[in-house]
Amino acid sequence: MHSPLIFHIDVNSAFLSWESVYRLKELGETVDLREIPSAIGGDQSKRHGIILAKSTSAKKYGIQTGEPIVDAIRKCPELTVVPPRYEIYEKNSKAFMEILSKYSPDVEKYSIDEAFVDMTGTEKLFGEPVKAAERIKNEIYETLGFTVNVGISSNKLLAKMASDFEKPNRVHTLFPEEIQEKMWPLPVRDLFFVGKSSEKKLHSLGIYTIGDLAKTDVEMLKSIMKKQGETIWNFANGKDVSFVEHKEDSNKGYGNSTTIPFDVSDRSTARMILLSLAETVGIRLRKDNVKIEVISVNLRFFDLSNVSHQCVLDHPTNITNEIHSVACRLFDELWDGTPIRLLGIQTSRVMEEESGRQMNLFDNTDYEKLEKLDKAVDSIRKRFGTDSIKRASFVQQEEIDHISGGRVKEKIRNDWDKG
Repeated sequence: MHSPLIFHIDVNSAFLSWESVYRLKELGETVDLREIPSAIGGDQSKRHGIILAKSTSAKKYGIQTGEPIVDAIRKCPELTVVPPRYEIYEKNSKAFMEILSKYSPDVEKYSIDEAFVDMTGTEKLFGEPVKAAERIKNEIYETLGFTVNVGISSNKLLAKMASDFEKPNRVHTLFPEEIQEKMWPLPVRDLFFVGKSSEKKLHSLGIYTIGDLAKTDVEMLKSIMKKQGETIWNFANGKDVSFVEHKEDSNKGYGNSTTIPFDVSDRSTARMILLSLAETVGIRLRKDNVKIEVISVNLRFFDLSNVSHQCVLDHPTNITNEIHSVACRLFDELWDGTPIRLLGIQTSRVMEEESGRQMNLFDNTDYEKLEKLDKAVDSIRKRFGTDSIKRASFVQQEEIDHISGGRVKEKIRNDWDKG
């Protein structure tokens, strides 16, 4: 029986690295964006006018990912800002994942620029862990031209923590026996799943380092921070029971997310955004005559950290109201009050649409009526346009579209052309 061995591979300044490689290799430019004060930034007339990625030299000026471009230029007037070119980034991400899949069949794409790889039992093929990690890191650089950090451990949490150590182009280990030396001295804010709001609560309890948190009574944390208190206590002690989950392409289509044009810091606004996403997901499911059994909600905070939460449904569904209701419940269980920049709904366990569901004595919802209503609305929108019918709650709402999510390719091309 092999001991678990998990790698977390994270692209260094992904958007900026990918943009730099493209400009050097494809456009023949001579200036490497990675070597000058530079950044990738969106449309300055909208919320997308924020710093998405920055070079190392830009970081020295105090420029932070997620801050407005105008503030960044104020800090560094000579900052070179270029617009994002998402089609190039998606192409690089795909090539990055393909290299990882050569080393293990179990690759979990965690985001566009990072992944977990289960390397358990591969020592005879690729050598001891650090050697194997160096091999992966070097192949990515030699083949694709950008650098990555690799974190190594026996579980996903510690591997991710390790990859966030000194950057760029480094390999780090964080096995359980190294936690006390390498992780406990770090500020509690560096722990996965600890946002700004959680950090304030922990500071009020006299908890400033991950080690402080690890040594705190877990029951006291649970009484103050509920389920999250127990979760971060486990994380501080290096405990994580999740597995590397390889997701098949066939199930990727039924989900959507949206970057919000303002920081969301109230529950009612978040629920409206989730409703607009549920509309999109429901429409696509019904169009393909399929239902789903698993729903997850994804949050990205103002500091670009990510969290997610999922559940398995009692019955498969493609009903917008049901998807929204579950998404709101997951959101309520997940959110700690930290300002939100992106919201997403993902679904899985896709199956062919069935005609009925098992009756529940304690549930008086008329699901058949809801299904017919959704299909009638779909039919109207198909004939007269997406905006021909919308829910009353969105009629006077200008900041949130009644059907949102994803990224319109034409808009991306236009943003690039403006640059």
